[in-house]
Amino acid sequence: MLSWQSRANHSTNASYNIHESETSIKKEIMLNGPVEAAFDVYEDFTQYQSGIYFHAWGELVGGHAIRILGWGEQNGVPYWLIANSWNEDWGEKGYLRLLRGYNECGIEEEATAGLPDLSTIPHF
Repeated sequence: MLSWQSRANHSTNASYNIHESETSIKKEIMLNGPVEAAFDVYEDFTQYQSGIYFHAWGELVGGHAIRILGWGEQNGVPYWLIANSWNEDWGEKGYLRLLRGYNECGIEEEATAGLPDLSTIPHF
């Protein structure tokens, strides 16, 4: 039996930036799965509980990295579906819907992706 350490030793061949556009991010997700992104965090973000987030008030407090899983629309408002790392007590059970198509908090200019290095997968 393999140890958890040997099973967790996977990496990417290389990471790459995704062109700064909603369409490019959507295409990357459709072709290769979720992408990583960074964005500016404002005071109101820490208070997010549900709904489609957009920056409305407060000072810039830093940056944050998340995973964009997909996208959707609610009542005509487009959003990115995002997994956060803060735990299930935050947001929508650890998830966030962020306004899509307006580069909200700089998210659409900071997306990256990577393809897995399949040579690290053990053969049985």
